[in-house]
Amino acid sequence: MRLLFAEDEEDLNRILTRRLIEEGYSVDACLNGQDAWDCLAGTDYDGVILDVMMPGIDGFSLLRKMRGKGIKTPVLFLTARDSVEDKVKGLDLGAADYLVKPFSLPELLARVRVLTRSKAGAASSILTAADLTMDTAAHRVSRAGKNVELSAKEYALLEYLLLHKNQVLSREQIEDHIWNYDYEGGTNVVDVYISYLRKKIDEGHAVRLIRTIRGAGYRLEDSL
Repeated sequence: MRLLFAEDEEDLNRILTRRLIEEGYSVDACLNGQDAWDCLAGTDYDGVILDVMMPGIDGFSLLRKMRGKGIKTPVLFLTARDSVEDKVKGLDLGAADYLVKPFSLPELLARVRVLTRSKAGAASSILTAADLTMDTAAHRVSRAGKNVELSAKEYALLEYLLLHKNQVLSREQIEDHIWNYDYEGGTNVVDVYISYLRKKIDEGHAVRLIRTIRGAGYRLEDSL
């Protein structure tokens, strides 16, 4: 899942960006509201984490601009502003959640999981397709009851496929949601990681769940 994280406190920005990447997210991080808006203008994110008090454009104004332009990406405010009035304002502007600093990292990660699931319409931390199961809270994957070990990027790719199971996803869609602006790899990165996933998810099973749709992309099928 690809996140936009806007926070002007540099140390906190760096620490949380690194932690989110370790969890398998692709993160575009910025230190002010104007840069955040520039990112939003050209990218479809799965979730946005905003500080309220930022230079350039504050978080409340940024969310107002997003909704005014029809950008419906779910937003989590992460801020020191803890008054009831601020919380009400953020939620009324269209935020999905509001977390006050200081916060616990496990709580933030749990709220981010809810945030990214909400865009795809998933209500549970358990994602399934046929006999494939992903527990996003425990960060565990199994097929036919056997655990599957995945790298962070393989996990992120599988999560995106599961959230959009039975849908054809183009290579461009997958790349845009799994890799961020800093990626400098090869043009066939999606094909390479699909190959990695197939070896771990489909190899040894009579029915293959990850299908190539010629000329269109890939589909994770929810059937045996």
